[in-house]
Amino acid sequence: MSNEIITTWHQFTNTKDPAILTKLLAEGVTFHSPVMHKPQQGKAITSMYLNAAAHIFNPSFTYVREVIGERDAALEFTVEIDGVQINGVGLISWNADDEITDFKVMLRPLKAINLVHQKMVEMLQAIAK
Repeated sequence: MSNEIITTWHQFTNTKDPAILTKLLAEGVTFHSPVMHKPQQGKAITSMYLNAAAHIFNPSFTYVREVIGERDAALEFTVEIDGVQINGVGLISWNADDEITDFKVMLRPLKAINLVHQKMVEMLQAIAK
């Protein structure tokens, strides 16, 4: 079992380099947001969401647990934003080419979900300008 894709994912979260993310995502990747009702399809939109999240998650962001399988992983994280302690999990699946095919984010508590939603809207609006 290779952890190369998770190592590369950590490089992205540490550097916020969009080129690393571009290499990681499969063209047909599906992104499941904690605040969107429907899954988002495709590399462009997934990249947009993950890049925005990387920028709102400040230096307090840290992974506290990782469970890694042959083609999937669960990465638990914590971050504090505006005094709110956030606990979340990223569920990642990838294909034989080491490209992420599915990415699901879950957050808690409810106050954290609302705050991240607000920050993501602000970041995505800034990107769109």
